[in-house]
Amino acid sequence: MRILPLIPLALLTTPAAAQTQPSPARLKADVEKLVSFGTRHTLSDPDHPTRGIGAARRWFAGELGRIGEACGGCIEVANVARTFTNDRAPKGVEIVDVLGFQPGRDPKRVVIVMGHIDSRVTDVMNATSDAPGANDDASGVALVLEAARILSREKFDATIVYAALSGEEQGLFGGTLLAETARERGWTVSAVLNNDIVGNTVGQDGRRVADRVRVFSEGIREVEPLPGQLARRADGGEDDGPSRALAKAVDGVAGKLPRGLDVFVVRRFDRFGRGGDHSPFLKLGYPAVRFSVGVENYDQQHQDLRSADGKVYGDTVDKMDFAYLAKVTAINVATLRRLATAPAAPASVTIGGALATDTSVKWAPVPGASGYRVHWRRADAQDWQQHVDVKDAQATIEGVIVDDTFVGVSALAADGTESLVTFGGRERR
Repeated sequence: MRILPLIPLALLTTPAAAQTQPSPARLKADVEKLVSFGTRHTLSDPDHPTRGIGAARRWFAGELGRIGEACGGCIEVANVARTFTNDRAPKGVEIVDVLGFQPGRDPKRVVIVMGHIDSRVTDVMNATSDAPGANDDASGVALVLEAARILSREKFDATIVYAALSGEEQGLFGGTLLAETARERGWTVSAVLNNDIVGNTVGQDGRRVADRVRVFSEGIREVEPLPGQLARRADGGEDDGPSRALAKAVDGVAGKLPRGLDVFVVRRFDRFGRGGDHSPFLKLGYPAVRFSVGVENYDQQHQDLRSADGKVYGDTVDKMDFAYLAKVTAINVATLRRLATAPAAPASVTIGGALATDTSVKWAPVPGASGYRVHWRRADAQDWQQHVDVKDAQATIEGVIVDDTFVGVSALAADGTESLVTFGGRERR
C-alpha cells in the first residue's frame, strides 16, 4: 500500500462559505462536475487532465482541500493506493481512495462516510465509452462532499473520514483497500456509512418513492465464528449485531429530522444477491451499513447510453431528484454528528438474572464516557422501549425478568449524546 502526497493547499482556490443544511443546488453541481469527466471507469486513463477516473479523483481531492482551507486546515487530504488484479482487472490496476480526515480528540477512533467514484456501462470492461454514473455513484460522492462542507466547522470526539473509493464496479477494490487500511492502522471504527445509489425517486415500473431511504445491515456479524453465532442465537441477539444497531441508530436520528425521510431498515446486508463497498468492512467485523434509494431503476444502472423500443437507457443527471438527495445527506450528517460526538460503544455487555426477578447488567468501561444508558425491551419488540442512565459500568434492573427481556447499553458524552447500543448476552467463560 502506498500513501500518496497531500494536496498542496497553496494550489487551492477561494475558501467556500460555511454551510449548515444540505443544498440540492450544490449536490447537483457536484454530480454534474463528476459526470463531466466522461467516464470514471476504474481502468480509464488515470493521467488524462480532464477525462477519466484520475481527473475525477484529483477534482474530489481539490474540493476536500478547499473545504479544509475554509475551516483553517481542519481536513487533511491524502490518498491510499494499492494494485489489485482479478478477472475484471486482468493486467492489474492501481486503486486510489481519496480520503479527507477531520481529526477528532481521539485520532484513532473514526466514523467513515463514503461513496464510490468509479462508473461503468453495460460491458464492465469498457473503459472508454461515456459512463456518466450520475446516480451510481456520483450521488454518493456528492453527498460525502456536502457532509464535509456542513461538518467541517464543528469539533468532535472521533475523527471523521470522508472517502471517495475507486474500483467498486471491478470488485469492491476501494472498500477492501479502506477496510484493510483501517485494520492496519489500528483504527477503532465506530461506524461506516456507505452511500451508493442515493439520488433517484422514480423506479423501474414508473412508481415514485420519495418518502423513504433504505438502510441495509447485517444482524449476526459475518466475521463471527460459529460458536459466537450460536451464542448470539441463544441470547436472542440476531437483530442486534453492531451493524444492525447502527441501522437502528440511523432510523432514530432520521425520525427527529423535520420534513425528512423514513428510514426503511432492511434486515439483510445489501440488496438481494448484490453487494457494495461496505461488505469488506463487514468481513473485518466493523459496523457498516448501506444507504440506497427507496426504489431503483435498472435501466439507469450499468447501461450504455442509448434509446431502444421507446426506452431511454443510461445513468444521467436528468433522472435524479436532488431535493431527495439532500434529505439523504441530512440523515448522514446528523448520524455522523451524533456518533462522532459520542464516545465509543461498550466493547461487551453481559447480563444475568436466571431464576430471579431482577436483571443484572455489567459492561466494559468506555474511555471518555460521562455515563451510560441501559436500555431494555420486551423480547417480542424490535426497538428499545425503556432506559435508565447510570454512572458506573454496572446496573440492576429491578422487577425485570431476564427471560422475557432484551438488554443493551450505550455510552454517553457529557452533553448526553449517545453511542451505538451494545447488546447484552450471557458471560462466556
